[in-house]
Amino acid sequence: MPVYQIFSIESHTKVYVWNISESFNELFRSVVLKDVSLARLEKMKAEGHQKGFLAVRKLLEVAGYDDFDLYYDDFGKPNLKDGKHISISHSNDFSVIAVSDCNLGIDLEILKDKTLKLAPRYMDVSHLENLSKEEALEKATVIWGIKESIFKIKNIEGISFKNHIFEKKFELSVGKCSAELRFENQVEQFNIQHQKVDSYILVIAFRAN
Repeated sequence: MPVYQIFSIESHTKVYVWNISESFNELFRSVVLKDVSLARLEKMKAEGHQKGFLAVRKLLEVAGYDDFDLYYDDFGKPNLKDGKHISISHSNDFSVIAVSDCNLGIDLEILKDKTLKLAPRYMDVSHLENLSKEEALEKATVIWGIKESIFKIKNIEGISFKNHIFEKKFELSVGKCSAELRFENQVEQFNIQHQKVDSYILVIAFRAN
């Protein structure tokens, strides 16, 4: 069982990370899917997406759930039938879920040069000043993850990563920062945790109290 990592955030959240080393057939034979999930799986064209989808179901089992405990609302946001909050992400050879008492968003991104090249489109690039290329890539990926994670919490059409979600300045080594969403004449604050997982960046966002 390639569970790569399990860790807790205080007493309210548990994070489960799966390193996908199995074939599609191995994963498919090891899970039980409800009809709607099977139909969704069959519509996926890329095997990588299929394996990521199935790895999430394996993580559900590790967390004490199964595919029948998971459902999606009209906006595509995942939910658990017992009322716990869940957020899901997949990138290349890793899948991750977070199960929490709090509303949260999670994002996993592989480190790739494209994220840094596209930085002016989604962030204030002054936050990358005086960094090595490696540090700039990691920080830009964290910032992308911050925006993805907050969007997963809010899940409202029209939110712009660059124009509505703003990260406060932070140091990579700290592993924590804050951000805010300014949208529709409201300002919401979020607490962020981030860490490097192999060659990936994992970001988790929570609404600030």
